Amino acid sequence: MNSINACLVLSATLIVVFLQSTAVGFRNIVGAQPDLLPSLVVYATLTSGLGLGTVTALCGGLCFDALSHNPLGISIGPLFAVALVIERYRGLILRDQSYAQFITGVAAGAAAPALTLLLLLNTDRTPLVGWSSLWQWGMVALVSGVFTPAWFLLFGWLAGLLSYETMPDPATPSNRQIKRGRN
Repeated sequence: MNSINACLVLSATLIVVFLQSTAVGFRNIVGAQPDLLPSLVVYATLTSGLGLGTVTALCGGLCFDALSHNPLGISIGPLFAVALVIERYRGLILRDQSYAQFITGVAAGAAAPALTLLLLLNTDRTPLVGWSSLWQWGMVALVSGVFTPAWFLLFGWLAGLLSYETMPDPATPSNRQIKRGRN
């Protein structure tokens, strides 16, 4: 799209990572910490392509890992894999339909934690995995699906506020010669 969209997405990525690490109200009520980075990666990849999706995955993954107990950089791979799959099937996804955005967000919200868990199991760290992890995984996927259409609405509204609308071409050409005089 344009640089305004990229700045908005990267700013939202940093804000989301900070809020995920500090706000615990939803986690205390539901019992699952929401992860909004997959939904942001979905939005960035569907609207601007693999470039912004990769930058969002890189910045968001590094910031998320720096503020969590994860090894640094382990979240980048799953988020990039989500961006890569969405870019591969970008032409088939109905990106203007809210139900397609929801389904894509649910799939990304389910795939990113599963791939992160797979990577964590291959390290020397021992993640806490139990039956409650299925509940948390489902809630993370559902929240990601709900927020994906919300990102489209929010960033569309912000882009409308911060950018100007292009003027259509006039019906008559403006390069006509004006004849002056009495002829």
